Amino acid sequence: MAVLAGADFFTVEVLTWRGLVTYYVLFFLHLETRRVSLAGITRHPTEEWMAQMGRNAIDETSGSLRQQRYLLHDRDTKFCKEFRETLAAGGVKCLRLPARSPNLNAFAERWVRSIKEECLSKLILFGEGSLTRALTQFQEHYLFERNHQGKANMLLFTRTDELAEIPGPSIESREGVGGLLKYYYRRAA
Repeated sequence: MAVLAGADFFTVEVLTWRGLVTYYVLFFLHLETRRVSLAGITRHPTEEWMAQMGRNAIDETSGSLRQQRYLLHDRDTKFCKEFRETLAAGGVKCLRLPARSPNLNAFAERWVRSIKEECLSKLILFGEGSLTRALTQFQEHYLFERNHQGKANMLLFTRTDELAEIPGPSIESREGVGGLLKYYYRRAA
């Protein structure tokens, strides 16, 4: 599991001046740690865009797949030949899953369900900026503030910043996405 990642797309309808627009969100999920990396948001996932997302993912300094050897993804045509070849050049082998088998990429599918149910279905998004803001705030909430049953009901990653420095009551609350996401924690003594 340490060298395995999953990838998938999901769509979000966003209100713009021209009406409803569908945005495609590409993400990578490291299966062992459940760390989610938002790769990109676009209205038209072309082959050139996918190749660039592949180059970004295998970048030696900041790529989300730089320590992975395998990438699970479905048979969506957006995972084009150029994307797979770009990843292969960086040492990441793409494993295309059989048709109609969402359980083989279950962690990625579950993350899509989480973000849609807990965040996106409760918002009316106006433009790409509000979509980006909601996605990044939920990603941070998911990684640092949300308990995960598959990981012994613990937080995935802990924060040590600013908890001990804030004076006041010992129970604190942090909000995200305009108060939609709430995280309660006990301040360190």
